Amino acid sequence: MNEIFLLKLGEIVLKGQNRKQFEGKLRQNVRRRMSKYGEFDVYIIQSTVYVEPKSPDCDLEGAWEACHYIFGAVSLCRCRPCEKKLEAIFDAVQAYLGSSLDCAASFKVESKRSDKTFPLNSIQISQEIGGRLAEAHPQLKVDVHHPDYTVYVEIRDLAAYVHGPAEPGAGGLPTGVGGRAAVLLSGGIDSPVAAYMIAKRGVEIECVHFFSYPYTSEQAREKVLELARLLTRFCGRMTVNVVGFTEIQEAIRDHCPEGYFTLIMRRFMMRIAQRIARSHGCLSLVTGENLGQVASQTMEAMAVTGAVVDLPIFTPLIGMDKEEIVTIARRIGTLDTSILPYEDCCTVFTPKHPKTKPHLPEVEQAEAKLDVEALIARALEQTEKVMVRYDGGC
Repeated sequence: MNEIFLLKLGEIVLKGQNRKQFEGKLRQNVRRRMSKYGEFDVYIIQSTVYVEPKSPDCDLEGAWEACHYIFGAVSLCRCRPCEKKLEAIFDAVQAYLGSSLDCAASFKVESKRSDKTFPLNSIQISQEIGGRLAEAHPQLKVDVHHPDYTVYVEIRDLAAYVHGPAEPGAGGLPTGVGGRAAVLLSGGIDSPVAAYMIAKRGVEIECVHFFSYPYTSEQAREKVLELARLLTRFCGRMTVNVVGFTEIQEAIRDHCPEGYFTLIMRRFMMRIAQRIARSHGCLSLVTGENLGQVASQTMEAMAVTGAVVDLPIFTPLIGMDKEEIVTIARRIGTLDTSILPYEDCCTVFTPKHPKTKPHLPEVEQAEAKLDVEALIARALEQTEKVMVRYDGGC
């Protein structure tokens, strides 16, 4: 029988009457992600997604790699199905895992029996298969506490399945069950991690990026699109709305007190992001803000910048320290791109002494000389929409 993948469900199993909705969305996501690699049958039985190739020309390696980025699966394994007979199980272990056993000094067998009609219980299955393997591989020692290699046997409804140790999945909830949100995506370390964190909760994301040419370079723009492409490995294709921000920043520089530059700039970002969010059916905004990290991320400053919108603002990183954020960025593969030396618009016209504890009336007075609506309208008119896909295309 062909090799198949088993994707074990995570917190979906805790859902009540809505569980079928979560499972249906996960199955849909897996099928869509597998379509690039051939024809696969995808079905869910007993809290497990089965991914079964339907033709020998399927790209199993590509499909297996893609499975690691699908939210909703907590662990995954490649396995060999076989008949629910001890002889067939032993033969499958020998054929499928024999080379791994030959490289080990010790082993054990762990069994699970969800099909209660099978005549042996889990302990008996492990004893039977383990004994036969010990005879077939005399160099191997049985070590039930710290084995070099573990053979897993699962007796399920449709067949028996043998496999080696499972690998961690992406976890979280299936993309699409948590609504849609607009992420303010810069070229730094934090906002891509924030996008990943909110996407992990089943949220579909759209991105808004503010671009200030010629103060920021074309390389800075491409850097952000690359960050978005890296994120789509987890959350699928998305639109990056590239907003021309130069005129707004120059107007702030020319007409507002220097200490308020960053605060007023971020208030414009929030206003524009909200309008883009609504046009994409998004129900919230997401930022990479982290309490106390920079002057614009004090509690007072965030209250002032958030006062111009009425959509909820989610800040997944709010209580993390930088080391925790960097660790996640490294794990999801965005760190190396984020640290490329191409600055984004947040570094343009940075005040020497920014206000860290602003009062809303003072900020509103500071931006009163600006034609806010006209500036926003022109920025939206010039917004470029770039579709980014997880297969690398735009």
